[in-house]
Amino acid sequence: MSRLRISEIFYSLQGESSTIGKPTLFVRLTGCPLRCVWCDTEYAFTGGKYWEMAELIAEIESYNPQFICITGGEPLAQKKPCEELMSRLCDKGYSLSIETSGAIDIADVDNRVTKVMDLKAPDSGEMSKNLYSNLQYLDKSDEVKFVIMSRKDYDWAKMQMVQYQLCDITNVIISPCYGVINERELAEWIIKDNLQVRFQLQMHKILWNDAAGH
Repeated sequence: MSRLRISEIFYSLQGESSTIGKPTLFVRLTGCPLRCVWCDTEYAFTGGKYWEMAELIAEIESYNPQFICITGGEPLAQKKPCEELMSRLCDKGYSLSIETSGAIDIADVDNRVTKVMDLKAPDSGEMSKNLYSNLQYLDKSDEVKFVIMSRKDYDWAKMQMVQYQLCDITNVIISPCYGVINERELAEWIIKDNLQVRFQLQMHKILWNDAAGH
């Protein structure tokens, strides 16, 4: 029987992506093979509780959620059971997204799931983990996100957008690394360059100061 190791389940407002501001149930899976320098969920690398699949789905249903976000850690570190969970939730009619690092193959993620996938910029320390073959599985219902720490990161993100024609295949989000880069300065770079992206602050950090469970 399938089971998943879960760090936490909580109901909050989505703080980023195209559903920002909408009440969302977050299912945070334990474990991640990456160690990005700006990671804000290091507590999810270890620990957690194992849930049997049926038990987990019943717990999710008890919240009667409008939207569900599968996140981590890196949720696809538990690849097969995570993919099974998402497909079963889609079969039940739920709208859901997955937040993934882009370092693990997403070919088998159910097409009904919105994929929010990072591309790791140089200052993340994990740029070498980017799996660019994943881009072929994205479309206009999905999103690519760049977390920007510096001008170097920003210029690198622009190069990826051109090289892979990202704005033609999917939605692109540029987000400042919280507390590291001047948000207004990054916004002005985007305006000056007329980038066809969504600039996004992490609303949950503004509201709850990066507290777990929000």
